[in-house]
Amino acid sequence: MARILVVEDSPDNMKLFRAVLTIQGHAVTGLPSGEGLEQILASEPPDLVLMDIQLPGSDGFALLQVIRNHPAGQIPVIALTAHAMDGDRERALGAGFDDYITKPINVREFPGQIERAVARTSGAQP
Repeated sequence: MARILVVEDSPDNMKLFRAVLTIQGHAVTGLPSGEGLEQILASEPPDLVLMDIQLPGSDGFALLQVIRNHPAGQIPVIALTAHAMDGDRERALGAGFDDYITKPINVREFPGQIERAVARTSGAQP
């Protein structure tokens, strides 16, 4: 399936995302912050990035710019966030995220959301 990078500082959320994505057959790499992001992009760019917005150090918006400015910068990046107030989705999409998923995730819907994102990147139908 796809190589997915999850940037998430909550160990519990990371465990859940990794479990759901691995069951789907994806190869998952996790980072608790932006540290190491550029090395991953340079060595083995993922097919999809799930990015928390509130992270220690650089936030998800700053890390999105790191990705976009990298030669592998056309990787789809989905905002994965607890920010669910009016305007948050529009702000994230306006900043350049390709999609927006709120936390806590709906474990029934999450696999389909990821499959659709992976299909868009590969040009395949979900």
